[in-house]
Amino acid sequence: MTIAVVTGASGGIGRAVARRLAARGDTVALLARGTDGLEGAAEDVRRAGGTALPIEVDVADPAGVEAAADRVEKELGPIGLWVNNAFASVFAPFTEIGMDEFKRTTEVSYLGYVYGTRAALDRMRPRDRGTIVQVGSALAYRGIPLQSAYCGAKHAIQGFTESLRVELLHEKSNVRVTMVQMPAVNTPQFGWVLSRLPRRAQPVPPIYQPEVAARAVLYAADHPKRREYWVGGSTALTLAANAVAPGLLDRYLALTGFKGQQTGERRDPAQPENLWQPADETRDEGAHGDFDERATSRSLQLWASQHHGLLAVAGGLAAGAAALALTRRA
Repeated sequence: MTIAVVTGASGGIGRAVARRLAARGDTVALLARGTDGLEGAAEDVRRAGGTALPIEVDVADPAGVEAAADRVEKELGPIGLWVNNAFASVFAPFTEIGMDEFKRTTEVSYLGYVYGTRAALDRMRPRDRGTIVQVGSALAYRGIPLQSAYCGAKHAIQGFTESLRVELLHEKSNVRVTMVQMPAVNTPQFGWVLSRLPRRAQPVPPIYQPEVAARAVLYAADHPKRREYWVGGSTALTLAANAVAPGLLDRYLALTGFKGQQTGERRDPAQPENLWQPADETRDEGAHGDFDERATSRSLQLWASQHHGLLAVAGGLAAGAAALALTRRA
């Protein structure tokens, strides 16, 4: 049984992760802002057979994160797993984003990870054990239009995590840190993100259910020696294309990136916005967004990412069989 902390646990990926942790018997501390969302997540954990500790906190507040970590260790015991997942975003061209909005997005989506990581490390390093999982994105490597603040934060998390990983290796620490790069996921964020787009925001297809992301996070938590995991074929293709032909991808996204992130429906100007205040403070949105009919619950690429050794053996056997066949023909 592990004592786990999940930030952004009131909805989306964080909520799906909390459910899956509870289903295997872990004790879960749930960190988020919205009271209704937190209580809903805590009830999910209890129904799954786990113990829940909901804590209302803004991850952009380092003192609040530190106090939350103290409370977890006092009421539950030593933290063995910390999952950084909370974020905020703005959907708009960069020149239409206020600098206070850009700063707030960065404080939540990047510095929130920094504060959570520090709180976890300050407790794990003296014990020389524990795992930190950073929930990332394909956008940690490839920026797209209309999400400059979020992409910048994900890039920052990637660089920060690489630096930290090397420092832990240098001191021969048994504390592990790994990152999971996610594809587009069907979460409530698209209904409550601050948006200045003319039409409703949507994840760029293909869209995956948050349970796919949750399976990846738990696998990474159990196998943290791998530096990172990629989820979804779209993530692998995006990162490969960006490595080989980033300029061509720039032009492709300039043609498709604006339309591809919007549905055909007009945006409701009265939709909730969670940049400054939680959108689930008085209404629990759950783990899923509005795209269930278009989202998939499977990822072949995730399976492949988790079975590199098996695929290498299979590839070797196939190559050997082909070589043997050619030898016989000769």
